[in-house]
Amino acid sequence: MTVFVIADVKVTDDSWIPDYAANVHDIVHKHGGKYLSRSANITTVEGEGLDTTLIALIEFPSMEAVQAFAGDPDYAPYGKARQAGSVSRFHVIDDTDVAGTIPYLPKG
Repeated sequence: MTVFVIADVKVTDDSWIPDYAANVHDIVHKHGGKYLSRSANITTVEGEGLDTTLIALIEFPSMEAVQAFAGDPDYAPYGKARQAGSVSRFHVIDDTDVAGTIPYLPKG
């Protein structure tokens, strides 16, 4: 089942960004993932905006693929650098419809 990682990141020290941006997409790809967006162009249209610097949306073929990516030793130094230089929240959602009323989505 397809899953999506939503990474909500507030950068506190941008020294990690060049290495992370240049290398992590290859590690994501190694695990079947694909960036759908990695953007700092954030507009809040409802509610109170978060103190967010960037949001990434990454599609993976399964939760197991996300776990393999997150546990990959090649990713570890980049993850540690990001954690040291940001406040990050990573969420994983699947491709289902909890209400079951959207015909093209599986019922969740």
